[in-house]
Amino acid sequence: MVARAAREIAPGMVVNLGIGLPTRVVGCLSSDFPVCLHTENGLTGIGPPLAPELADRNLIDAGGAYVSLVPGSAVFDSAVSFAIVRSGRLDLTMLGAFEVSASGDLANWKIPGKFSPGVGGGIELAQKARRVVVLTTHTDRSGAPKLKQACSLPLTARGCVSRIFTDMAVIDVTPGGFALVETAEGISAAEVAAATDAPLAIPDAALPTF
Repeated sequence: MVARAAREIAPGMVVNLGIGLPTRVVGCLSSDFPVCLHTENGLTGIGPPLAPELADRNLIDAGGAYVSLVPGSAVFDSAVSFAIVRSGRLDLTMLGAFEVSASGDLANWKIPGKFSPGVGGGIELAQKARRVVVLTTHTDRSGAPKLKQACSLPLTARGCVSRIFTDMAVIDVTPGGFALVETAEGISAAEVAAATDAPLAIPDAALPTF
């Protein structure tokens, strides 16, 4: 799933990697791939993650993992970081999710009854990036679908998600709802539809796999 999502990044893009699965994308990019990776806590130009014994403990991504620098990296404060976000300079942001609706609404910050530090930067990333994609498991730990006709959890942003990468499929959010684009190897379109709590458009042609 993460490797497939990494193929969404085109050369020359400025890309934000959100907390959780998205932060793993950097490990799927070659060291010479021409992309500017952004993390909301104040860094552009993110290199591969490092083991603790090799890391500079001042250099972390939004999820707290140790990262490295590359030629051209820049370190700055949160005000500059969010100026980059708010001014629309992000070509793409990759976010995790608790739920995504068929109309592209995103819920990724709060499960009622469980502690949350707050919505944080996700609300602005979801609203201001030119394109928003989600990386998530297709179902939660209890097996309940995360892709739903309407979100039941508090929303981060409405109508912001364009594409969803899960462990089962690649799904686009279209004006008509969810549309199946690819399936994971060994997963059928019927299995994806059964794990999705909303109508899923399935093309007549054979689907590519990842």
